[in-house]
Amino acid sequence: MIELVLFTSPGERVMRPDFGCGLLDLVFAPNSPELAATLQLAVHAQLERWLGDVIQIDAVVVESNDNVLRVRVAYLIRATGDRRTETFEGREV
Repeated sequence: MIELVLFTSPGERVMRPDFGCGLLDLVFAPNSPELAATLQLAVHAQLERWLGDVIQIDAVVVESNDNVLRVRVAYLIRATGDRRTETFEGREV
């Protein structure tokens, strides 16, 4: 479910035009600390908004190194109490 929120572009879903974070739209964006900071806030906000009843976000860390952007999400599954960490990595091609 996290991947769905992260990789769906706003406007892609007709009935929910504000759904999604749009990470795929940033594939060719210039990699910078500013982009990483903006992305960190956007990812956290969208996950809280759309999955806040299912998971509790503990941390979102975005690292930008050369041509790699790495997003790490640490969260708690509310129903089971399990803590998990997922990492998503994108490279410029």
